[in-house]
Amino acid sequence: MTYRSKYHAKPVQANGQRFDSRKEYRRWCELKTLERAGVISDLERQVKYTLVPAQRDCGKTIRAVSYIADFRYIQNGSTVVEDCKGYRTEVYKLKKKLMLWVHGISIRET
Repeated sequence: MTYRSKYHAKPVQANGQRFDSRKEYRRWCELKTLERAGVISDLERQVKYTLVPAQRDCGKTIRAVSYIADFRYIQNGSTVVEDCKGYRTEVYKLKKKLMLWVHGISIRET
């Protein structure tokens, strides 16, 4: 069975890692090159941020709301959080606003 996203992104398997799209994989390769050149540092993938913590309501647990960034790295002394976007869903737009509100982080879209 072949995995297919609802937005027709084709996943890529490379170097033992899975990428949600070819665009994300190409960007990873670019960022790795920049890291080797010393332009950026501390490159990470799939970094999770909690936007709304888990809660209890009437004895039931309500799951936390999280955002998983495609990439995070340091450039010129600042932390950059980046997301490869082909299509900006309404949920993503809301999470982008929450990232700014909760963590003070503006997501860079590529």
